[in-house]
Amino acid sequence: CSRLSLCNLSLVRFITAELTRGYFLEHNEAKYTERRERVYTCLRIPKELEKLMTFGFFLCLDAFLYVFTLLPLRVLLALLRLLTVPCCGLSGSRLLQPAQVCDVLKGFIMVLCYSMMSYVDYSMMYHLIRGQSVIKLYIIYNMLEVADRLFSSFGQDILDALYWTATEPKEKKRAHIGVIPHFLMAVLYVFLHAILIMVQATTLNVAFNSHNKSLLTIMMSNNFVEIKGSVFKKFEKNNLFQMSNSDIKERFTNYILLLIVCLRNMEQFSWNPDHLWVLFPDVVMVIASEVAVDVVKHAFITKFNDISADVYGEYRASLAFDLVSSRQKNAYTDYSDSVSRRMGFIPLPLALLLIRVVTSSVKIQGSLSFMCVLLFYLGMITLKVLNSIVLLGTSCGFVKEANMEEKLFDPPPSVASSQPMTADRVGISLASVNPPLSKSAESSTPTLPKSDSDTFLTTPDEDNDDKIINADTGLEEEGLKHRTPKKDLLEIDRFTICGNRID
Repeated sequence: CSRLSLCNLSLVRFITAELTRGYFLEHNEAKYTERRERVYTCLRIPKELEKLMTFGFFLCLDAFLYVFTLLPLRVLLALLRLLTVPCCGLSGSRLLQPAQVCDVLKGFIMVLCYSMMSYVDYSMMYHLIRGQSVIKLYIIYNMLEVADRLFSSFGQDILDALYWTATEPKEKKRAHIGVIPHFLMAVLYVFLHAILIMVQATTLNVAFNSHNKSLLTIMMSNNFVEIKGSVFKKFEKNNLFQMSNSDIKERFTNYILLLIVCLRNMEQFSWNPDHLWVLFPDVVMVIASEVAVDVVKHAFITKFNDISADVYGEYRASLAFDLVSSRQKNAYTDYSDSVSRRMGFIPLPLALLLIRVVTSSVKIQGSLSFMCVLLFYLGMITLKVLNSIVLLGTSCGFVKEANMEEKLFDPPPSVASSQPMTADRVGISLASVNPPLSKSAESSTPTLPKSDSDTFLTTPDEDNDDKIINADTGLEEEGLKHRTPKKDLLEIDRFTICGNRID
């Protein structure tokens, strides 16, 4: 009986202790404070991400409207100069300025590609794709997305090679195959990329017009697969910047594809406004799924990699810096080309496809129709000018907030490369700048030259930094001197699906 009472007594004490046991969270205050900050960061991600997406959307819109509004006028001015200068006598060494040569090349590319696109039958392509099974269309759409990213990553290099070959100073030694081969390659690229986007838009149109909407549901679920491939990977700030720019470009492209789908469907129903409300739920569903996937993806990437939500403000400042620097007198690139390099968004193929769809969907007959087209063109120019003014003012504010005004007065890369290498040009980091190489290091055994594509975009891990800082041997000190400087956001100019740079 005594043993039984002791057991009961110990059992009662145990239950009492379990019911009254306490603990103090303040004993591990740092841990719980960090967890709370992570929750707050996840809650801030949608707002900060959408700020970046909105700013990037209007940047892409500005570059896209440039093709329809200012580029034709610039081409006309360049051709007018080409016709009038021989009559008035050459006042300089150049018949056309480099920017005018690039504009004329862009105009010729658009005209030739549009004439080639006129032989492509959109209706036959639509019925050919519609006859395929759902699983085939799903595979085709995934292949088209990958092909579009590959085309975008290499297309701007083709165009840049053409522009530089056509405007390269004549006194330099010829190291190229000629302007005409580069021009033909650019025409072929723009035409093939436009065809690819047309097939992509046609597949999306088939998904919209399917009776059970199964294809549209499968294509939307493909966005959520992107979360699985991105969330559980290690990301640094530069890699997240690449992904953000890729998401901006993808979202803007999807908006244009949805516009093309709506135009084609409205044409088939004789521009009946009631059919627009039939398409509206599907359009909202596609846009909502895209936004939801981006928010979830970025929220968990920042959570797993301990990245603050304030980093999106730095990304906005980097995009704004591109816009402000392209407006200066010493600018070495056009703004639309700068957006293409930064985000992988090339407006020429997408603009070519939209022109092809609009001209085939809208019939222009009579003087009233031409007057409406003229008014619409003037409205687009007005929208382009207003968008550019607002973007420029907003970008100046972002650059001033990030204390990046002094970088606006840096010379172009060609000038900077001919001057002595300084820490400002090598490090280009807002927080810390690496010291310049010493003379002894420069006179040491030469190393094999490496291109920018051989260097990593991500910053070194913390344990690697500790090894570098605490190095005592001469070999580690030598490695510190020759270590490749970290890439800053302003140096990153190409973004792909895997977040790596392709040069």
